Parts: sequence; structure tokens; C-alpha cells
Amino acid sequence: MSISSCGLSALVLIGLVLSSLRTTAFAGNFYQDFDLTWGDNRGKILSGGQLLTLSLDKTSGSGFQSKNEYLFGRIDMELKLVSGNSAGTVTAYYLSSQGPTHDEIDFEFLGNLSGDPYILHTNVFTQGKGNREQQFYLWFDPSRNFHTYSIVWNPQKIIFLVDNTPIRVFNNHEAIGIPFPKNQPMRIYSSLWNADDWATRGGLVKTDWTKAPFTAYYRNFNANACVWSSSGTSTCSSSSTNSFFDSAWQTQGLDAMGRRRLRWVQKYYMVYNYCNDLQRFPQGIPAECKRSRFL
Repeated sequence: MSISSCGLSALVLIGLVLSSLRTTAFAGNFYQDFDLTWGDNRGKILSGGQLLTLSLDKTSGSGFQSKNEYLFGRIDMELKLVSGNSAGTVTAYYLSSQGPTHDEIDFEFLGNLSGDPYILHTNVFTQGKGNREQQFYLWFDPSRNFHTYSIVWNPQKIIFLVDNTPIRVFNNHEAIGIPFPKNQPMRIYSSLWNADDWATRGGLVKTDWTKAPFTAYYRNFNANACVWSSSGTSTCSSSSTNSFFDSAWQTQGLDAMGRRRLRWVQKYYMVYNYCNDLQRFPQGIPAECKRSRFL
């Protein structure tokens, strides 16, 4: 198979960028890696920095953000979501830049009545434009135990994973004019907030404040990622001496097992896919949907 001169140049450029970067890879400490940004004392860092909790009551929710900005990497976080009747609540965990043309990669967990499953809402924003929602049920109760939610972000694709099972892939389709988030560094954010005007059954089920405070738990943050420096450069390289270093994310795709797991999730657990919403897109599905089997 031959590669065009343009394609070869693009591959060389990506290789030069990644080889010039220093990947910071670490198992995190919340005191060192994050700031509690709102909610007064509703967000707490506990156990010497190994556990973080966010709470929501009728007065306010809470949130945090990473001290570092990242430009490509693999981000892992273990979460245990609000238990019991979580209707009306949203636990958001995402990467985002700032400004009206921001990029963003979203996990949002939409609460529900006791006994009903959470909905995991995913989205990708590029240059301020989103509208790429996919939603899933999970194959477990995410409020009973901790589970790992991961984002792999490299120049070729974005992969959403749950307990290392891929649930969604968003490919780089710049060749057909689809913007891809690759130029704006992003921080990690998370928040727990009230969204009972839309979050549960389209807003039909409201938050039961007699169950407050609602609490979500975080632990075992890990980042293999390129850190954006204050000088305006991204620094990472495979020369890291940290024992946690793993550069596989730089070119990570899906092997045969990963594709089988992705098909399984999308067949049995997907509940909404923007690519199939012809009422929303009567002029035809977005161009990227036509070019990739896995989105």
C-alpha cells in the first residue's frame, strides 16, 4: 500500500511532535493535581489526597479542575456515583479548553430513580461546536463500586473507555473538513450539579431534596499525558523514568478484541446516537458519520 506525499508528511509531522514531547505519567494525588473550584466546603479531599468527594444540596453543587492543562494523553479516573435516588443530578467528568471556540471531551452521568439505570452521556466539541451526543446504559450499577472511566486522546482519534472497554471512538476526519481537537490544551474538570430541568426523562422527574446531600467519589487518578507549559509549549517524551509511563496512547487504536467489545456495547447498551437521528438532521447525517463505522 502506497502513501501519498501529503499523507507521509502528515505522519512525519505527528511523529516529530510526539517525539519532541515529554509525557508526564503519574498516579495522582488530589492535593497536588487538582483544585476545588466551587461549592464552598461541598468538595473535599480526604485520605491524604487519595480520595476526593463532591456533594450537592439544595443550595449548591461543587466541582474541581486540574492544575495542569494537557495536549493529548490518556486520562483515567475511578468514580463511584451518587447512590439511591439520583434523579435530577448530573455528575460531569470531562476535558475542556476555554472560550467560545473551545474543545471538549465529555462524560456526563445522568441520575435516575432508585432501581433505574444511570445514562452515560458522551459528547465531543470542536471549535465550540458539539451536537455529537451518544448515550449508553452501563452493564453494572455505577453507584455500588468504583469503576474506571478513561479518555484516550491522540492526533488520530478519541477513545472513550469504561473499565478499559471501549464504548465510543471519534476519529480525526480533518481530510473531509471536520475539525478535530488537536490545538487547544485542555484541563480536567468534574462537577456535581442539579439539572432536573432536563437530566432525568427530559425533566419529568425532579430532584428529591429530602435525599440530599448527594455525593460522588473519586480516586486513583492517573495521567499519561503531554502537559502544556506556561511558556505555551507542550512537553512530553518517551524518556520518562516514571514507573507508570506508558506511551501506547500516542498511537492507540482498537485491536480485534477492542472492536468486538465496542460492537457489544453499541449493540446492547447504546440508547442514543446522533448519527441515527434523522429528525434532528433532516438534511442528512453529519459527514463524519458516513466515514467511520465506530464513532
